[in-house]
Amino acid sequence: MSQKFDVIVIGAGPGGYVAAIKSAQLGLKTALIEKYKGKEGKTALGGTCLNVGCIPSKALLDSSYKFHEAHESFKLHGISTGEVAIDVPTMIARKDQIVRNLTGGVASLIKANGVTLFEGHGKLLAGKKVEVTAADGSSQVLDTENVILASGSKPVEIPPAPVDQDVIVDSTGALDFQNVPGKLGVIGAGVIGLELGSVWARLGAEVTVLEAMDKFLPAVDEQVAKEAQKILTKQGLKILLGARVTGTEVKNKQVTVKFVDAEGEKSQAFDKLIVAVGRRPVTTDLLAADSGVTLDERGFIYVDDYCATSVPGVYAIGDVVRGAMLAHKASEEGVVVAERIAGHKAQMNYDLIPAVIYTHPEIAGVGKTEQALKAEGVAINVGVFPFAASGRAMAANDTAGFVKVIADAKTDRVLGVHVIGPSAAELVQQGAIAMEFGTSAEDLGMMVFAHPALSEALHEAALAVSGHAIHVANRKK
Repeated sequence: MSQKFDVIVIGAGPGGYVAAIKSAQLGLKTALIEKYKGKEGKTALGGTCLNVGCIPSKALLDSSYKFHEAHESFKLHGISTGEVAIDVPTMIARKDQIVRNLTGGVASLIKANGVTLFEGHGKLLAGKKVEVTAADGSSQVLDTENVILASGSKPVEIPPAPVDQDVIVDSTGALDFQNVPGKLGVIGAGVIGLELGSVWARLGAEVTVLEAMDKFLPAVDEQVAKEAQKILTKQGLKILLGARVTGTEVKNKQVTVKFVDAEGEKSQAFDKLIVAVGRRPVTTDLLAADSGVTLDERGFIYVDDYCATSVPGVYAIGDVVRGAMLAHKASEEGVVVAERIAGHKAQMNYDLIPAVIYTHPEIAGVGKTEQALKAEGVAINVGVFPFAASGRAMAANDTAGFVKVIADAKTDRVLGVHVIGPSAAELVQQGAIAMEFGTSAEDLGMMVFAHPALSEALHEAALAVSGHAIHVANRKK
């Protein structure tokens, strides 16, 4: 007789494990299935985010920026040191330890909340039955009333640059270099490409980013994107737009990349090449032919506004469904689905999901961009405040970038907050909170902000919307 659960979650990433914990907290008998094994050969929870994505990349970004500061900025503070060097294996080991700590923490939370963990591959069968196949090939079938599919995503592969995880790597392989490559190529100027390119550029690599699109960061506010391109170029990233890769050849531990741009065919040799052209949903052997769950034209699981699939009682969340591939989006969807299974009327606001690129300075935004609003014909007022005018930013020697607040010209309601600069992720979150409650730019301008603080830049940008900024000259309306 098979075991029966109220909820079975397939996939223990930031969407899946959160959905499982929340389901258990709501009194539902819950099972969680995960097949991924970490470096040590043991089942590791947390999905791409904790194991080979958000967390390890931020660990390397932090380490590399500390090296950059020690090498470039300490003298400005009157700090003298000996020769600054980077021990890459130690940096990688630190990253791995952080991953172990966090994935182990998730395992403890799963146990503490009474979730039953099954190690193996989960597959949805007809009638909401779930087959679990262990690493040794043995399998069992579980019964349930509700299934949450949270199988996540994996890097997109492109024929011109086949990944060997040695000379040509994907985003996972780029987290485990044992030395700094002399010349590093990156295919893709998106979030992953810019973050990983920044890590190794700070450590001394000569980095060239090849982007097939003619526009840099098209989803980001245009003013922010232009500033980001200028700053990142100054930091040493050579960003080639309109450069379409047509082929690669690996020889003697180097790779020659062939590409076409506006000037014609070109080629360039690199010691390492990172392929970072996006991610695609993982649905391989996830759904039996008669499961009843349908995919859309792009290979994502079709769901409605509440993450329900075409089969009653079967839900899908995170990277395997429509929308931005963001860990925090997946987590909130997991909470919403668990709440709805338990009979509560939960929902999430897809219009206010912050997006962040963790370069330095950080690039972040929430709500709509200026170009999107103008395309919709919405009359707006815009306020901008540069960190160069922030006392706190000056004190930290971190003055690149600005805060931008966009408000409806008629109602003054804040429609977007976009930041490039120090702590951009934190400042944008303040904007998201304000926008969730329908705040106006005037409301933000009337609030008291601590001094000195980076958040004062948000305050001043809100004041600048109506031409009333105090610490910067206001634009004439």
